[in-house]
Amino acid sequence: MPPITKELTVGQVSQRSGVAVSALHFYERQGLIHSRRTAGNQRRYRRDTLRRVSFIRVSQRVGIPLARIRQALDRLPDNRTPTRADWALVSEQWRDELDARIAQLVRLRDDLTGCIGCGCLSLDSCVLVNPDDELAADGSGPRRLLIADDPEDHPDPDRADTS
Repeated sequence: MPPITKELTVGQVSQRSGVAVSALHFYERQGLIHSRRTAGNQRRYRRDTLRRVSFIRVSQRVGIPLARIRQALDRLPDNRTPTRADWALVSEQWRDELDARIAQLVRLRDDLTGCIGCGCLSLDSCVLVNPDDELAADGSGPRRLLIADDPEDHPDPDRADTS
């Protein structure tokens, strides 16, 4: 087994994290992770970059926009590996948002269970029915399925996240 080094190459970070090299380069351009350059202009990452990449991937999977992920990572120390307390601060800041996302997912699951394959045979009880587009004044999207009205919490899925 090779000795553990303090820094990793981009290929090693990619292999260890399961994230493509191109994605790591993108994360770096977005300010989510950082590297230093060797005399030969090769990237070198600190070992704690693996935790940050894992955090980014998991956060993305639950729908957290990259701008919010960057804000959270900006709160972590750059001069040392984050501690449990550092990560707890990030977690606490997202607790309400994650609870709201969980509630929305549960509501979506429960409300759509009857919709799968129903063909809207019961328009009186359908959660998606919107006669005469009465909900248009409340904003765009599936208004009855959204819990929060903050557009930041419900980005347009047709728009790429450019943050």
